[in-house]
Amino acid sequence: MDLARGSGVNRIPVPKSPADAWAFLRAGLRDPRRVSAVAPSGRALARLMTSEIVASHGPVIELGPGTGAITRALLDRGVAERQLALIELDPQLAVILRRRFPAARVLAIDAGRLRRVDPFDGCAAGAVVSGLPLLSLRNHEIMSVLSGAFRRLRPDGAFYQFTYGLRCPVPRPILKRLGLHAQRIGWVVSNIPPASVYRIGRSARL
Repeated sequence: MDLARGSGVNRIPVPKSPADAWAFLRAGLRDPRRVSAVAPSGRALARLMTSEIVASHGPVIELGPGTGAITRALLDRGVAERQLALIELDPQLAVILRRRFPAARVLAIDAGRLRRVDPFDGCAAGAVVSGLPLLSLRNHEIMSVLSGAFRRLRPDGAFYQFTYGLRCPVPRPILKRLGLHAQRIGWVVSNIPPASVYRIGRSARL
């Protein structure tokens, strides 16, 4: 496990330049199946992904943060940087995240390992926000991601996932097997490509 923590005093500003897109593209070339988007998430999508999250949901776990577009939206929603765990498999993107969000806990691991890794030492998360390309993952990989995420969530916690597909990216048999329910909370036409956001929670809670 690769865990980095920082003081959070001198956060490096996020450059508004093509650098993020280039870093994202390089990650996609290294592992096309794990990075299926053509660019980092847009601001409108990031806002929708985090629209139901407030500071009291902390700690929050983000899966596949990439260059940090949704991470910044979580900070704007009031979640403290030290209350964020950023799980990013690509080592070069993980380096970028550590520089930009030094107080966050950055884990350079596969999100499927979350069941065996406890980012907050027993403190359950109020939300998990996922930028993972679930449509390109195998069913057993989706099972691993979701089962691990809900192991780390509070009983009333929710898993937020965006997708470029026309329906929920988690197949119904997997939702049923895990006792989960999915609801679409919005659609962002302006994103490239357009995307939907789903809230997934335990069936008894929704």
